[in-house]
Amino acid sequence: MKKAFAFLAAILAMGFSSFADFTNLPENFSPHFSTNTQIIWQAPTNRLPERFWIYKRLPPRPFLASVISNAVILASLQDKGFPKPSTNAFFINSFPNPCCMGFSIFSIQPASTTIYFYSTNQNLSTNNVPDVETVTKRAFEYAAQFSLDQAHLIPKNVYTASNASGREEILTNGICARGIFLARQLDGVAFFSADNEGVGAEGFSVEFGCRGQIRSFRLVWPNLEHYQSRSTASPQLIINCIRAQKTIVLPNAGEETYFQRIKALANAKTFTITKFTPYYSEGIFGEVPTNDVPPELITPIAALEAVADFGNSNATVRLVSPILASEVNRLLKTNKSK
Repeated sequence: MKKAFAFLAAILAMGFSSFADFTNLPENFSPHFSTNTQIIWQAPTNRLPERFWIYKRLPPRPFLASVISNAVILASLQDKGFPKPSTNAFFINSFPNPCCMGFSIFSIQPASTTIYFYSTNQNLSTNNVPDVETVTKRAFEYAAQFSLDQAHLIPKNVYTASNASGREEILTNGICARGIFLARQLDGVAFFSADNEGVGAEGFSVEFGCRGQIRSFRLVWPNLEHYQSRSTASPQLIINCIRAQKTIVLPNAGEETYFQRIKALANAKTFTITKFTPYYSEGIFGEVPTNDVPPELITPIAALEAVADFGNSNATVRLVSPILASEVNRLLKTNKSK
């Protein structure tokens, strides 16, 4: 179960781009409603745009020298020197000796337009961990140092980390870190992430620990341009997509009975969609890149909230689905050809 659960998280983090690698993969993560299950649409759509832009990733280019310098300083790695702007990847490992089993603690990867830092000093003390207001304020200040415009960032919920897995002498299950993900937004629409830390999404995330020390940060910000404008799918098309098992049920935090829950959804008498939120995601829903490079296109998707009514009980369900009419029709056509 844990292996399958981790695999699902990886799919979400990759922008749903690995469906075709696995037989019937969407169906494995979709509700298998019977024909007797009534799907009802109650989500407001009056504020949804009639069309969404698909964006195209531009060729990689070096990060600015000022951005590189600020990143090195934020990571407190000045003693390692300041790399020059380049289209080549740059790494600092936890162990300088290549024979040791080290890992990358700092990287600049122009191909994916990513800068990453992870501190090896993960202090689990709960002393003076910054509060929500401080975390949010500092995150925006650091984002500005990466030349990010605040108008293009949407702050997501501040998340916490506990020291439950720490050393026994300080094991208090207290908060040892707070972090925040500032999601990139395109046309007022934020990027989707499978978790609160911004995994698999464009934007800037940072985590603070004891006494406000930076424990990690990640910047993902490729250069994009408008590619195509496509029509938004109607509620009926989305419903058809759900019936065809081309949507994904999102797991709950720490859930161990994910697949049992999906199987149980088949017993729902009604399935009422109550919320419909657009997001952007890297890649095309249901397609696989042909090589190990970042997806060329950035496309919109939808996050849905629904209530499954079983007659004597009900449950809230979160799903993701395509939002473009062309994408829904493509998936439904693929389903008919099987």
